[in-house]
Amino acid sequence: MEWKDFIDDERDKEYFIRLKSIIQNEYQKYKCHPDYSKIFHAFSATPLNKVKVVILGQDPYHEINQAHGLAFSVLCSELPPSLVNIYKEMSSDLGVEVIQDGNLDYLAKQGVLLLNTILTVRNGQALSHQNLGWEIFTDNVIKYLNTLDQPIVFILWGRNAISKRAFLNNPHHLILTSPHPSPLSAYRGFFGSKPFSKTNDFLIANNVEPIKWVKA
Repeated sequence: MEWKDFIDDERDKEYFIRLKSIIQNEYQKYKCHPDYSKIFHAFSATPLNKVKVVILGQDPYHEINQAHGLAFSVLCSELPPSLVNIYKEMSSDLGVEVIQDGNLDYLAKQGVLLLNTILTVRNGQALSHQNLGWEIFTDNVIKYLNTLDQPIVFILWGRNAISKRAFLNNPHHLILTSPHPSPLSAYRGFFGSKPFSKTNDFLIANNVEPIKWVKA
């Protein structure tokens, strides 16, 4: 199966038909993020059979020139605090300098599915598209990934992401959890959690090419 097949199956379900109608109306009436054409960018950037890592976010950044369909990734030079802290931990964990331009497409292309549990948001209003149906869709994505036997690392940061652990019981996979990289919680265990090196250690142990976390 490819992502297209999975998404096409979801589109026929009652919840998704209702969700699509609501989201189309939202984009017609309000400024929303990401651009409509980028809502499913995480899936087009990371083919299903290439998924090695899943990093869960909550909902897209809600300011102009930020969200482009990948969790935690932005297309602007002013980086959100959570992403700044991700870069800090990446640098500390790997012992290298990290290019901090905000765009994580280079990770998506290597098999890192950067998945928000809510795929859209109204401009300036965090969590404004909560409980419309996106959570059902992304829960189904996680449940489906759980059925795959290819080695996958699930990186769950913060309470919302960690709650998805209930869907993950495949012994072929690795689950890494820590507090969220937000400045409100990063010092409670995100810093020093070493998710990037732990991920690569697992991939290498399973004869899978590791992720080049640092942009060349």
